[in-house]
Amino acid sequence: MLIQTARPAGANLLTPDALRLHLRATLAASKVRVSLYGKSWDLNKLCYKSGVPVIENGMIERMIEKLFPCMILTPLDCFWEGAKLQGGSAYLPGRPNIRWSNLDPRQLMEELGQFTPLEGFRELLDKAEVGQAYMGRPCLQPTDPQCPPSAPNRRTQQSPNVAAELAGGCHGFSRKFMRWHEELILGGAARDPQGRLQSAEALQSMFLLMSPRQLYEHFKDDYEIHDLNWSEEKAGAILEAWQRAFVEVAQAAVPGNSSQVVHAFSSATLSDIMKSFSDVSAVRVAGGYLLMLAYACVTMLRWDCAKSQGAVGLAGVLLVALSVASGLGLCSLLGIAFNAATTQVLPFLALGIGVDDMFLLAHAFPEAGPHVPFKERTGECLRRTGTSVALTSVSNMIAFLMAALVPIPALRAFSLQAAVVVASNFAMVLLVFPAVLSLDLHRRRHRRLDVLCCFARCPRVGGRPGQGGGHGTRGPRSPRPPSHSPCASRVLQLPPQELGGAPATGGPVQALARCDTTGQHVVTVLPPTPASSTRDLLAQLDEATGAPACLPLPACRWDLAHFARRKYAPLLLRAQSKGVVALLFVGLLGLSLYGATQVRDGLALTDVVPRGTAAHAFLAAQARYFSSYHAFVVTTGGFHYPDAQAALLGLHRALGSLRHVVRGPDRQLPRMWLHYFQDWLRGLQVAFDREWASGRITRDSYRNGSEDGALAYKLLIQTGNPQQPLDYDQLTTRRLVDVDGLVPPDTFYISLTVWASNDPLGLAASQANFYPPPPEWVHDKYDATGENLRIPAAQPLEFAQVPFYLSGLRHTADFVEAIEGVRAVCEEAARRHGVRSYPSGDPFLFWEQYLGLRRWLLLALSIALACTFLVCALLLLNPWTAGVIVLVLAMMTVELFGLMGLMGIKLSAVPVVILIASVGIGVEFTVHVALGFLTAVGSRDRRSALALEHVFAPVLDGGISTLLGVLMLAGSEFDFIMRYFFSVLSVLTVLGLLNGLVLLPVLLSVIGPPAEVPPVDNSSRLPSPEPLPPPIAHHGFYVGRPPAWHGPDTAPETPPAMGPGDEDPSGSAQACILLQAGKDPRFPCITVVKAFERVRWPRGRARRPAHPPRVPCHCHVPLGCPTGPGGP
Repeated sequence: MLIQTARPAGANLLTPDALRLHLRATLAASKVRVSLYGKSWDLNKLCYKSGVPVIENGMIERMIEKLFPCMILTPLDCFWEGAKLQGGSAYLPGRPNIRWSNLDPRQLMEELGQFTPLEGFRELLDKAEVGQAYMGRPCLQPTDPQCPPSAPNRRTQQSPNVAAELAGGCHGFSRKFMRWHEELILGGAARDPQGRLQSAEALQSMFLLMSPRQLYEHFKDDYEIHDLNWSEEKAGAILEAWQRAFVEVAQAAVPGNSSQVVHAFSSATLSDIMKSFSDVSAVRVAGGYLLMLAYACVTMLRWDCAKSQGAVGLAGVLLVALSVASGLGLCSLLGIAFNAATTQVLPFLALGIGVDDMFLLAHAFPEAGPHVPFKERTGECLRRTGTSVALTSVSNMIAFLMAALVPIPALRAFSLQAAVVVASNFAMVLLVFPAVLSLDLHRRRHRRLDVLCCFARCPRVGGRPGQGGGHGTRGPRSPRPPSHSPCASRVLQLPPQELGGAPATGGPVQALARCDTTGQHVVTVLPPTPASSTRDLLAQLDEATGAPACLPLPACRWDLAHFARRKYAPLLLRAQSKGVVALLFVGLLGLSLYGATQVRDGLALTDVVPRGTAAHAFLAAQARYFSSYHAFVVTTGGFHYPDAQAALLGLHRALGSLRHVVRGPDRQLPRMWLHYFQDWLRGLQVAFDREWASGRITRDSYRNGSEDGALAYKLLIQTGNPQQPLDYDQLTTRRLVDVDGLVPPDTFYISLTVWASNDPLGLAASQANFYPPPPEWVHDKYDATGENLRIPAAQPLEFAQVPFYLSGLRHTADFVEAIEGVRAVCEEAARRHGVRSYPSGDPFLFWEQYLGLRRWLLLALSIALACTFLVCALLLLNPWTAGVIVLVLAMMTVELFGLMGLMGIKLSAVPVVILIASVGIGVEFTVHVALGFLTAVGSRDRRSALALEHVFAPVLDGGISTLLGVLMLAGSEFDFIMRYFFSVLSVLTVLGLLNGLVLLPVLLSVIGPPAEVPPVDNSSRLPSPEPLPPPIAHHGFYVGRPPAWHGPDTAPETPPAMGPGDEDPSGSAQACILLQAGKDPRFPCITVVKAFERVRWPRGRARRPAHPPRVPCHCHVPLGCPTGPGGP
């Protein structure tokens, strides 16, 4: 295809100079020749030729085949110069090469008639109204020496009136069968008040080529290609190579400084664009995954190598990459076809979604502190996070499966592939990634460096006495506690008076008691802020590890959890802040509702093709100036065609009443195959009647009649009865068509065989494309044998086409109106007459999705939200929480839809899939906060704050990882990827973070459900366990029975205190108690060492207490000093 426009746009192109420039480009393109497989291929070999007749004389047949014109729809066909585009030529002795530029078909028939009878072919040309072909048309440049004398303006030497010649369209070499409508060749036409054509802003020419199958069939028996191992694939490669050369030559034919520009395009160009669109960019994929590796490693690195998880982040991203690859491999095994969305988007989207669960597990793993046995820490991590991971993964799978309800094959395949990839990632997170966490736990236990764990251990800063001092040297390993010691961590409540030198807080002080690696009992005083549950109290045990730790730099002590606890949650949950958040989100929702009214349906091809390319320029010009589309109504089997002729004609008339259907100058729809069939039979009947009346045809002979009369004779004697096929009495008693123009049903398929074999131009012009095709039958007027009179009947039709053109389709609403109108006509024909049919063509292939797209969107969203509610309610066992989650998800979907309208993104299958998937992706940002709120203890505000403290970091990391995952889409050369995937997914991620970390905590603090385990006294914490740690001997064994704790108001029995120098009467040294303060600065660091020894501070400690303990050791007997047989 070639489109010529002015530069700048808007100038009139209905001038001889503009047509001559168009001729220059089209002529250069028509001369394209490519060499492939050792042969030369030009347009004359590859073009589609309509209805080449079959001639018995082989030499004449080959000459006519070479001369027969290609189907080229061009405004140049209104002028003699259109003949120059036809490249065929033939040779006759005594005259120059015959070309269409010097060919008068009538004169040629007379010359060829000397060698062979061509009466039938002459009649064929007369019926097609070929006449003198191009020789009688005006010349654009009458001074051209080759302009024929028969041209109307040759003698006057005046330039033609281009507008008058192009008004109503042009025709090819056949005036009857090759009519090019004005809408197909002129764009931006303007008319005067009387409707006369005045100007046009664009010209268009179309070269029709054979399909690969047609080209293969055409040459498969040709001797020239017998050595090529000819196949349909080679035919397709030849066509693509020629089309690529065609585009290059046509674009280069016009000078760069010309005031007009020619845009060239071909189906191979579109195939190349789609292939490039579908190719996987290894650079972008590698860049995206490397970026994610760097982010995961950096965000999980810590200065304290015993807490650092950089290697876990690296391994997690690599596992996500492997899970994505395995999921796509499984899709390939399942036969789910890959497409552009699979290769361009899914690897990055799956990476961003998959890393979220990895961050959640990695952040939750350290919370399983030393109070959990070493072998059970991975299980404890999964216990804490398994519900959240299951909820997010199942919700994502459900959302993508619901998106597969959209009845568009490519998007359905993408949704199914995304669901499979999410399932693969879910399996990886639950089955493989915990093993990585366990390996990293061994690394941390042995104090190996993070990432480089195979090369060195962590340096120690401020080691124990006797373990190397404070210069990072490695001392002897501390002995592990005996594996058979039943020492367990306990939560205690201590009266403030038991802490000498500690400020009174007005109530019991929380403390944790445990055994360290040396078997000593350590009591850690916790900050006075009450914790939410026993689980959280035990989690704080990490603040007082028994072994010396690497001291972090002050700048490295800050993290997201600290920020959420100290800064973000208190600010967000203020009453004033809640009001501001409510107003902002109500405003955002209102803005989104307005934006939703601005969303328009549609997806232009220019959105898919990269901007700035020649293909984009062509498509933009075509969308602006040419809005015509070729379409068909296809009639299928299931009804009797011979008895449904009137219904078929009614279907055709109904199509002509539609607004967007193109009509001819007579305001009638282009004729269908049944019209051509009936008209041809009428012509035969007229010829027979005339020759029967003149006596040239009699009952016994038709040899003196014409070709048409002889054919009518043979058809009139057909009965359609296999037992008695011929009846000569019917010659005068029946007609080939009745008074209504209908073909007799009993001979319908016999007549169809004759028409298909003897009117190739009419059959080709009808574009019927019958299936099964009628059998070939050769008519010989001089053969009067009985076998020649028996005509085989065609098989009952199962497929036939009714062609028409649609114009004025510039907006999606126009396409929808046209599609609905055509479908209504087909449904009415089926309901009233039983004629089964359906529309076909580009508008129905690409735009029919918009008929029910919004309905499918609402249905899929409703099902996805309902399934999400059920899954959350079942796994959380709390419909209240599930309802709040679904409310936020619905708001996110509305906000995303509205912002799409404000961004100018049109609604098509791609945004619909993302909107449906947003339900599952939104669960990633909401369910963690909701689950943390549900399992916390205290008031709604306090539980919201605790939920933010626990999940702020993993949710934020997950959101950033999703942004990084789709960030590489921004580097795509396709504007479609940028606007419809990167922009929409980025907005979705930002909305998810805002709704999950801002709106949801505020909603939960106002309308959140009750706590999962509320305290009996409605306090802000669960009661602490009552039993005290049992007495421990210096070997780490329990001795005696632990005293019962009587509470802060009841003093326990205190044995006599031992003064300095006293010893245990039993002679056995008792275990010492180390009491270290927590990180709260209000508590001094108190250390109680073994009795009868003064307090010693380990060398190299970074900080000593300002005031030594002011109480003797015996004051701390209630904290756990044993009362054995020999006294305390």
